[in-house]
Amino acid sequence: KKLIDKYSYNSKVPILELLREEDQELKFLANYVYDKVFVNYTVKQWGLKPQDIEPQVTARIPICISRDNRYFTDKYQAVPKEGYTKIFERMLNHPNIKIVLNTDFKEVLSIDFDTKEIYFMGQEFKGRLIFTGMIDELFNFKYGYLPYRSLDLKFETIEKEYYQEAPVVNYPNDYDFTRITEFKHIHIAKSEKTTILKEYPKAYEPNRDIPYYPVFTKESQEIYNMYKEEADKFENLILIGRLAEYRYYDMDDVVKRSLEVFEEGIK
Repeated sequence: KKLIDKYSYNSKVPILELLREEDQELKFLANYVYDKVFVNYTVKQWGLKPQDIEPQVTARIPICISRDNRYFTDKYQAVPKEGYTKIFERMLNHPNIKIVLNTDFKEVLSIDFDTKEIYFMGQEFKGRLIFTGMIDELFNFKYGYLPYRSLDLKFETIEKEYYQEAPVVNYPNDYDFTRITEFKHIHIAKSEKTTILKEYPKAYEPNRDIPYYPVFTKESQEIYNMYKEEADKFENLILIGRLAEYRYYDMDDVVKRSLEVFEEGIK
């Protein structure tokens, strides 16, 4: 009752805000949830304690004051009927689009930091460049390396119809992995077997791992801001995505962001 009176029903409260409560019963609840869910999960996922990471990260997973047990509560939710692979195949199947695989962007792209000119395949490029890679690598790490987190992804096929009762189950305390995804729940496949994916977070090692997540701390934000100021000096450079904008995006958010950028500066 105190929780509803203070924050209202169906509201979402960041855990760090709840921890600042002066009411002893609400503070007890906040500490309980914090210790049982947030602490170990944050340490596993980010390699940091919650208080050492920027508030917008922990705010992504708030305390939901509701009886709705869904993680996503959007009115419309769906997955592509034929999967995401078909979407990208159709998007890229265009005579004006050329895909180059297994190529470091530095092999085809270079930047003159003095003249603010961009060169593509050895020739000055006057069009708009959309960059989605690591912003610190784009500028040759001139202000230092930004921290990232990576993942080890382990698939397992199991001789049973279903492994768990939901598509995704998180493990904040036990085991080294943070969650298990069972795709069969999403695509409603019919099979006597099932395939699951376990995610093991780890520190990002350059030239070896894939950088999945920017690590938000005050120090990393300061470094990013210097790179962002550098990028703003280029009129035809557009940065989009987790690595280029150094921020956390869910899939729907980055699609929305891309459409906004298209309407604002490309269309």
